[in-house]
Amino acid sequence: MNEAVLTKITPNRFSGVGLGELWRYRELIYFLAWRDVKIRYKQTAIGIAWAILQPVVTTLIFSVIFSRYANFDTGQVPYAAFALAGLTLWLFVHGSVTMASGSFTGNSNLVTKVWFPRLIVPIAAVIAGLFDLVFSFVVLGAMLGWYATGWHLSMLLVPLFVLMGFVTAASLGILFAALNVRFRDVRFALPFLLQVWMIASPIFYPSSIIGERTRFVFAVNPLVGAIEGLRSAVFGLPFDWAVIGISTLSAAILLAVSLAVFVHLEDDLADMI
Repeated sequence: MNEAVLTKITPNRFSGVGLGELWRYRELIYFLAWRDVKIRYKQTAIGIAWAILQPVVTTLIFSVIFSRYANFDTGQVPYAAFALAGLTLWLFVHGSVTMASGSFTGNSNLVTKVWFPRLIVPIAAVIAGLFDLVFSFVVLGAMLGWYATGWHLSMLLVPLFVLMGFVTAASLGILFAALNVRFRDVRFALPFLLQVWMIASPIFYPSSIIGERTRFVFAVNPLVGAIEGLRSAVFGLPFDWAVIGISTLSAAILLAVSLAVFVHLEDDLADMI
């Protein structure tokens, strides 16, 4: 008599994040990202002009308030350009994390009915945020031309710090997307956390106001190294590689923790949604 053979199919937990599968499903990532971009501006009165209006208006407000009353010392860099460089990366991270955090609940029909690597959903939301980032860089480039700040060879390093921002946004997007399925109060806590994070990042003020002794603690925030590095690259300023290194390590740890949480919760995502 033949014995029944039981085959148990289990996911590979360390490729657990499924990097090979992400590549095989790259077309799905593209279509989900493009869909997110179209949904964001669907039925809006001025369409993608919002991607330009947001950094411009925010920079104007910061310039009126902080350059006039706080008198931050930004050296030879005009305050408006200084603030916009920080805002360019921050608005991308803020928007991406916000969109990604609700990506599983917002795509519940897709997640519960069709199998595909679940990591694709928050990553696509973060990639969609790059659309706005491109327009922010156009505005920044126009402002650099207006102030005649010049062009520097160090600008070739800009993609490196954009990558740091992308990894940070993707890490938090994945983390909060998974947690939001289990704990629905994440959607209420996230706006407050992002507000605190903005204040804790050198967006509208220079890192020089932070004491020398505490600057390395300050750099544990991965956005500190990304923003300061981006400014140094754009304006041809000296790089603080120690701060950038700490922030890079912090971003790598954040990514590892986020993926670990995601892998832990992944099997129950469809049921919890």
